[in-house]
Amino acid sequence: MFDRHSGGENAVLVHIELPDSHNKEDRDEFIDLAVSAGLNIKSIVGGSRKRPDPQYFIGTGKADEIRQIVEDLEADVVLFNHRLSPAQERNIEALVCCRVIDRTGLILDIFAQRAKTHEGKLQVELAQLKHLSTRLIRGWTHLERQKGGIGLRGPGETQLETDRRLLGDRIKSIGKRLDKVQKQREQSRRARKRNNIQTVALVGYTNAGKSTLFNRLTKADVYAADQLFATLDPTHRQVEIQPGQRIILSDTVGFIRHLPHDLVASFKATLQESKQADILLHIIDAADPRKEDNIEQVYQVLESIGASDIPVIEVYNKIDQLPKCVARIEAQTAYEDGSDGTERVLQKVWCSAKQDLGLDLVCMAIAEALEITWLDLKLLILPQDQSIRSELFNLNVILEESAQENGNIEIHIRIDLADWRRLNRQTNKALENCCVGELPESNNQPSKYLG
Repeated sequence: MFDRHSGGENAVLVHIELPDSHNKEDRDEFIDLAVSAGLNIKSIVGGSRKRPDPQYFIGTGKADEIRQIVEDLEADVVLFNHRLSPAQERNIEALVCCRVIDRTGLILDIFAQRAKTHEGKLQVELAQLKHLSTRLIRGWTHLERQKGGIGLRGPGETQLETDRRLLGDRIKSIGKRLDKVQKQREQSRRARKRNNIQTVALVGYTNAGKSTLFNRLTKADVYAADQLFATLDPTHRQVEIQPGQRIILSDTVGFIRHLPHDLVASFKATLQESKQADILLHIIDAADPRKEDNIEQVYQVLESIGASDIPVIEVYNKIDQLPKCVARIEAQTAYEDGSDGTERVLQKVWCSAKQDLGLDLVCMAIAEALEITWLDLKLLILPQDQSIRSELFNLNVILEESAQENGNIEIHIRIDLADWRRLNRQTNKALENCCVGELPESNNQPSKYLG
């Protein structure tokens, strides 16, 4: 199906500086990605352009330079730190006579190496098939031509069309199986809601130390390494953050700038764990000089998957790599996510998971955050707002209700702050208008967090 040059371990990296911030990539991160993929880096080719070349992305002169380097170093693969079009990828391959992979293909390859569970393998395969569907080439043209005349008419379907159809069938099949996984996860989440078990999800830029912190807090043995995307499959464990209070801690896949859209779509079931959590622990590598940019990238991904309403605790990890930095909890701070101005960050905690510094402060911050993210409210539902009552039933947050003679229904609910924000926005603040009396500031809940 795919007529491509064979891959190998000796790689030439290509990184081009572009003025467009949307296409701007980080050179050091690109090298880390290549190392994480297990490649032997032979050379790094740099340069700058005002705009990508439509034929080679890099221009003919730089393309000839890369061809010569590949020939001299006997490289097996050329990696671009940019997203290439299918035509650009084929043109460069024809020139350098070796495998060419863009940034998206490299990330997909790393994910394919890391996938261990059946679900993870399905998700990676789906993303790879979507990516490769645009890169089918006419490798069987001697069999597929349709001509006029007796004895010259070809089949009703060309080989390329057959490949595309089979690819589409496989994509649909995997999509259906992953939909079942998503439904199973949704049932598990509802069961946790019924049992009043709250969920805290670890999110953050890749290689920020999420799995190490997860192992320290849960005494688990999840694979953790100093490499990008060491964790791919989500893991859940119960942990007691204080006497008598247990939560579900969820370790998730790390984010990265310009995360491929196919990957986000394929990992929808996995990313739902972040979307449905009560609290997000945003793990940040405090020693990374790029941390501010990484923080922004994480919040962009959270917004793209619909998790921008969930309260956040920022955990600055790896303080052992910073001089004179001590474990501490900073006062409540405000972070505006840029969409509706909602203040999301509850606290900032500085710790080191590797050195076991400040982990008690992380548990303390989680316990305090969970206390202030539950709302105890009484609502008056009018007959025309029955859809709101249905949504509340689906969330399993109704404690008691009573019908009045005029058809109104008084409902007592205990609802998570993230669910309240989400449902209130979906109903154009109709839910907020159903509240009986003022919105409370009980349970240490500042009114500014009600959004």
